[in-house]
Amino acid sequence: MSNPQVLKSTPVLFVETIETSLPFWQERLGFSRAAEVLHGGRLGFVILGNGAVEVMYQSIALLQEDSAAHAGIFHDDKTFLFIEVENIDAVVAALAGFEIVMPRRETSYGSIEVGYREPGGHCVTFAQFKR
Repeated sequence: MSNPQVLKSTPVLFVETIETSLPFWQERLGFSRAAEVLHGGRLGFVILGNGAVEVMYQSIALLQEDSAAHAGIFHDDKTFLFIEVENIDAVVAALAGFEIVMPRRETSYGSIEVGYREPGGHCVTFAQFKR
């Protein structure tokens, strides 16, 4: 028997309020909304994409309504994303003013990295690899 073919993996970030995270992705990094679902007069779910990178956000309120099993094991957990970029300087300029949780550094595995906390509390590390 062969292994199933995996086509894509997209993180789902759970937050109290989606709207506060949108400027980080849309205005500063050029992501666009591929889909959205309203819930209680606010965004309950959104898919954001930029090229091959996609991120989903879901409100905790919609999670509780959609899947009691998932909501039961969610404990305000935070996700750490790692995103490879072409130009780290462009990312640093675009995200000026957002909280840096990992100052710019060079790694032993050949990348220059910087880490931010997006407004929903999740950490995003951007890395440019030396080629």
